[in-house]
Amino acid sequence: MEITIVKADLGHIEDCVDALIHSDIGAIYFSDIGKTRSMLADAVQRGEVFAALCAEERCLGFVWFMPKGVFGSYPYLHVLSVKEAYRGQGIGKQLLKYFEENASAYLSTKYFLTVDDFNIRAKKLYESLGYRQVGVLPDFYKKGTSCFLMMKEITR
Repeated sequence: MEITIVKADLGHIEDCVDALIHSDIGAIYFSDIGKTRSMLADAVQRGEVFAALCAEERCLGFVWFMPKGVFGSYPYLHVLSVKEAYRGQGIGKQLLKYFEENASAYLSTKYFLTVDDFNIRAKKLYESLGYRQVGVLPDFYKKGTSCFLMMKEITR
């Protein structure tokens, strides 16, 4: 599916919230819609969220990343989510590619993200795109749930 990725604005928040709360991680971490909306609005105002828009300008998903989120040096993908009806159409891959191409002003060769142990589909997507597990963070976000720290290293 052809999309355009733009810096998100506050008008995209409701679509981003919808994508997130109806995802595998949404049920675990983002069940409080008001808190989720506020958190995303803060990230949008910091310029960390980018929206995937279709030709009709509807927001189909988003990526939220921090250019220096790991050790103050390396890009970190915090959240990537696509609306339920649009999953499996390559939007997630395009958002991930956007992250890799735009997260670093200084052309980093290492990109990081975490994925929870229950989010098997997302982990497989990341692995298929060159990310590898470099660590495990037990009880990182939630007791009883481990996060896999994943890294992609590219040569320039």
